[in-house]
Amino acid sequence: MDQDSHCTAERELLEAVSRITTSSTTNPSDEEENQPKAEISCQVRKENPEKDDTQDSSATLSPNSSMTTKELQEYWRNEKRQCKQIKLLFEIPSTRIVEHHLSKYVMYKIIILQTGSFDSNKSVIERRYSDFEKLHRNLLEEFSEEMEDVTFPKKTLTGNFTEEIINERKLAFKDYLRLLYSMKYIRRSKKFIDFLTRPELQEAYGCLRGGQYTKALEILLEVIGLQERLTRGNPVSVVPTLCAIVVCHKDLENPASAFEYGEKALSRLCVHTSHRYYIPLLETMITLAYELGKDFLSLQEKLEEWKTKKDPIRIFTLKELAVREYVQ
Repeated sequence: MDQDSHCTAERELLEAVSRITTSSTTNPSDEEENQPKAEISCQVRKENPEKDDTQDSSATLSPNSSMTTKELQEYWRNEKRQCKQIKLLFEIPSTRIVEHHLSKYVMYKIIILQTGSFDSNKSVIERRYSDFEKLHRNLLEEFSEEMEDVTFPKKTLTGNFTEEIINERKLAFKDYLRLLYSMKYIRRSKKFIDFLTRPELQEAYGCLRGGQYTKALEILLEVIGLQERLTRGNPVSVVPTLCAIVVCHKDLENPASAFEYGEKALSRLCVHTSHRYYIPLLETMITLAYELGKDFLSLQEKLEEWKTKKDPIRIFTLKELAVREYVQ
């Protein structure tokens, strides 16, 4: 995150905390009444997100907020950790040639790791030339000015599978990803993040829908770290993945692990109670807490409080929401 955005978010939250925690017996002045409500947002986005993302990426805090001072302080500590700038390094150490029926293509192994320290949680993905090509076309549609000086390795009529061409493309794609990541709006864009995470997430959710919870969990645990690094400025965006992990652990009868990831997801929704996952997650966490012998009264209070404020609507279970993700 840029320094100015970080400072703005901190200042706005502190103002919100002050309004909530300070009791006043006097009526606010006209000037105070006309002030805009503070918004908590760690990201300035160029693209227009989907409706749900728009609602979830920022939350309005008002003097009527149900959050306690302790919850606000914890939320801000999490936000500061989320907003800390992370720099990623892209390496393409190897390739493999795949022959499938009548098609033949090269898969490029991409290693993504955090710079500045030893990264034991590096992410490894594979993409083919056509995946890079599709990403380039999509980015040109939205970021034509930013992409003006970005070159893309073109296909050749012959020799695409020679060692020389493959090695040239390895270096070219490494530089290509590094350059894209260096541009703020592009590295935060859904199209760039989808290129690096969507194929794995689609596979994981496909396994989840098929009842292959062990395989789904394995993939989800691999991708969640990368997804969190790529979306540091928008922590709510990883809630569906965290909830899918909860579902897998729960169905594999690992309630303690399910509760652990549920707490991570719930912490990202503490000021996003209108998020479609909030109530199903609360209900699941109450069940897990009861099963584990944990205190569930605070969770139950939040659920009842939400129900008194909202009109009765159809609420899906956490598992029902999870199986709907990435359905084509």
